[in-house]
Amino acid sequence: MTEADAIADLLRGVEEVLPEDELRNRLALDRPLRIKAGFDPTAPDLHLGHTVLINKLRQFQELGHEILFLIGDFTGMIGDPSGKSATRKPLTEEEVAANAATYRDQIFSILDPERTRVVFNSEWMGSMSAADLIRLASRYTVARMLERDDFHRRYSDNQSIAIHEFLYPLIQGYDSVHLEADVEVGGTDQKFNLLVGRELQRQSGQSGQVVMTLPILEGTDGAQKMSKSLDNYIAIGEPPNEQYGKVMSISDELMWRWFDLLSLRPTSDLRELRRRVEEEGINPRDAKFELADEIVTRFHGAEAAEGARQAFVSRFQKGAVPEELDEHDIPASAEGRGIAEVIREVGFAASTSEALRLIKQGAVRLDGERVEDGRYPLTPGTETVLQVGKRRFARVRITEA
Repeated sequence: MTEADAIADLLRGVEEVLPEDELRNRLALDRPLRIKAGFDPTAPDLHLGHTVLINKLRQFQELGHEILFLIGDFTGMIGDPSGKSATRKPLTEEEVAANAATYRDQIFSILDPERTRVVFNSEWMGSMSAADLIRLASRYTVARMLERDDFHRRYSDNQSIAIHEFLYPLIQGYDSVHLEADVEVGGTDQKFNLLVGRELQRQSGQSGQVVMTLPILEGTDGAQKMSKSLDNYIAIGEPPNEQYGKVMSISDELMWRWFDLLSLRPTSDLRELRRRVEEEGINPRDAKFELADEIVTRFHGAEAAEGARQAFVSRFQKGAVPEELDEHDIPASAEGRGIAEVIREVGFAASTSEALRLIKQGAVRLDGERVEDGRYPLTPGTETVLQVGKRRFARVRITEA
């Protein structure tokens, strides 16, 4: 790989590099760089949105640089307020420890454990005295803290800001001082915190770290950020078939953004793949197969990915029904059971009105036949396979009331 190609890979999908010329200068140094990224263990599992940063670390790692995977077990007990409209509830030590253990297990599906230093900021912050913490707090002013978007917004709206929240960016910045980081990678919502680290390093006589921010990954809906609460996520621990089907469900437009942010393939490969789709008429679905193959292989292995592809083709392209179906016994009512009501009962729609919209869109089938009448009755003794969309199936039995 040429130097130009290596830099192109590092900059792929990146929102900002501050300053970019300094990154290029440091990459030219005759030593491995210390690349830092911090993760607060605020939830027990990682999803693909989290892996955007980890993938970038993997790219640096493959170029021979040292990865500092920082688990913020100390800062996790403060709770990062970035982007929040209210004070965030801190986690307990037990919650942080349990989540941190999960993170440590999951990251090595992407990173090389032999070339990754996993560090916990409690190792140095836990021994810091109250006097040390006061001295750290003296290095930044309240006025500078209020320049951060979320703090400024809350202050302007007369919403509370707890004093301990001001400590979060300072501690994250001090982590960079302690680790002597050359580059810190973070999401766009972390820009302020990363720049605090750069300034604290310079105050400490170090060369300030280069700041690299990456965008927040959109979820499977293509509209909002990937989030468990929005049910538009793909967890890295999900079964292979589930992962594969969800990747194949995203739009063609979103596919290219996911390639940029999630794929570990060289930029030149992705550029050629897109050219073939746009100029040679290759079906975008075939490119999406390659994305799904790569993601499932990363977390479950090549054999699992091949099996998931075959299952997807059988189920969705050939119209096959899954061998194992969730089963639902639904009692009949005096008025009978309409199909829209049944869709709601099995959990394929949040409401009857949503179920009616799905029927109108042609997304509902009974035993393979499309249902177009939202009042279609299901009588006692009926047993049928309900399909909603491409991936949701259930066996439904209507029993006597």
